[in-house]
Amino acid sequence: MDNYILEMKNISKEFPGVKALDYVNFKVKKGEIHCLVGENGAGKSTLMKILSGVYPYGTYEGDIILNGITQRFSGISDSENAKIAIIAQELALVPEMSVYDNIFLGHEISKGFFIDENETIRRASEVLKKVKVNTIPSTLVKDLGVGNQQLIEIAKALSKNVKLLILDEPTAALNEIDSQNLLQIISELKQQGVTSIMISHKLKEVISIADTITILRDGKTICSIDATKNEVKESDIIKNMVGREIDNIYPKRNKKELGNVCLEVKNWSAYDPSLGREILHDINIDVKKGEIVGISGLMGAGRTELALSIFGNPRGYKIDGELYINGKPVSYRHTSHALKDGLAYVTEDRKGDGLILIQDIKSNITLANLKALSRCGVIDVNKEVKDANEYKDSVNIKTPSIEQVVENLSGGNQQKVSLCKSLFVLPSILILDEPTRGIDVGAKYEIYTIMNRLVDEGMSIIMISSDLLEVIGMSDRIYVMAEGKITGEIEAKDATEEKIMEAATI
Repeated sequence: MDNYILEMKNISKEFPGVKALDYVNFKVKKGEIHCLVGENGAGKSTLMKILSGVYPYGTYEGDIILNGITQRFSGISDSENAKIAIIAQELALVPEMSVYDNIFLGHEISKGFFIDENETIRRASEVLKKVKVNTIPSTLVKDLGVGNQQLIEIAKALSKNVKLLILDEPTAALNEIDSQNLLQIISELKQQGVTSIMISHKLKEVISIADTITILRDGKTICSIDATKNEVKESDIIKNMVGREIDNIYPKRNKKELGNVCLEVKNWSAYDPSLGREILHDINIDVKKGEIVGISGLMGAGRTELALSIFGNPRGYKIDGELYINGKPVSYRHTSHALKDGLAYVTEDRKGDGLILIQDIKSNITLANLKALSRCGVIDVNKEVKDANEYKDSVNIKTPSIEQVVENLSGGNQQKVSLCKSLFVLPSILILDEPTRGIDVGAKYEIYTIMNRLVDEGMSIIMISSDLLEVIGMSDRIYVMAEGKITGEIEAKDATEEKIMEAATI
């Protein structure tokens, strides 16, 4: 054990109807970057929640051995006292508070009965330098970009003298530049003696940074790979993750002749009163029946703002321009009006905006179109169960029952529920905003297959994605945005990452 900081032995954990972990064994060497990969639902986050005390001793079977000593954490505070810190996918920062207050929140530096503000700022400045965040400690967190907010979380952990850092999908919401910066920081922390466990679905990042890669599948340990001794191929990781070969992550589609233009946006501009500035300027796009149109661009380019301004304008932008659905001019005052015209939107934030996590799958799927289930104002429960089961089966939601609470599902299955919710209104045009963010390669393949099936059936899809390969692999045409404008239109057959990035950085 001298070479290991951590050993988790024969860890098992059950939820109602699901065995999340089945005698998992996991060992981490001191000072390494250890990547934990697997499909959604493989048990990665559950294993890390056990390690970090979220699931306390007694709610699982097996042993946690840290620096040779068996641990029995009763809560997060116990793991923090053992110099373990976890940075979850959803950042735990207080936007209205300063950077230095966030860094020392919960372990404030006091002087007598009062917080020592000067010392707090001084020590906050020290840890900010370690994570290369060049900002004044008094800056409010809400005024920072997502990339810097992620680094503030790491600074928060370092302020507690952490020795084992757990990062759950740290680059999921970051652009390429911020992702590379974060990976570089993790590598530098390794040189300072910090051991890191990183959960990620981005296999290229895993290969680039990992010393060891452990793969989980269906709650079991499949294998661990020493990446310092062996060349690791993406295809090998995928095969172990999903238990089968996926020769082409972007499934082939039988391209048909496209139909007429079903959605057209002309001279479209939007002003955001809350920001006091124009966020979209003179945009012109069109979508044909049976077409997948990709929208690419860097974070802040205006992609989501464009989608929401078209889909009923829920954020209350001041709109100038023309919108046509199937050649008919339309003007939506509410998202319900867009839905009636067959235009649906699947949000990028499934947990915050897309789903009611404490309700079951059935209720989430049918929520947007209860009129289809009601007779004289009363819900036909039998029809609701029948329809929900049909949609569950059509997209292969992996669950023992549609009565399962959504928050207990994996990210990939939650995304499928969010998709079914929009499909239940029977749209002819579907906007997918970051449809595969935070889900594994197997679930991505299933989402892509569903998209292909939908367009084969005559639906049209607008796909917003930060993944350049995804945009190229799935789209018929690609629009590129920068600073609220369309800066390029590229046929997918002519598209390259370089061409897209060139248009995105104009």
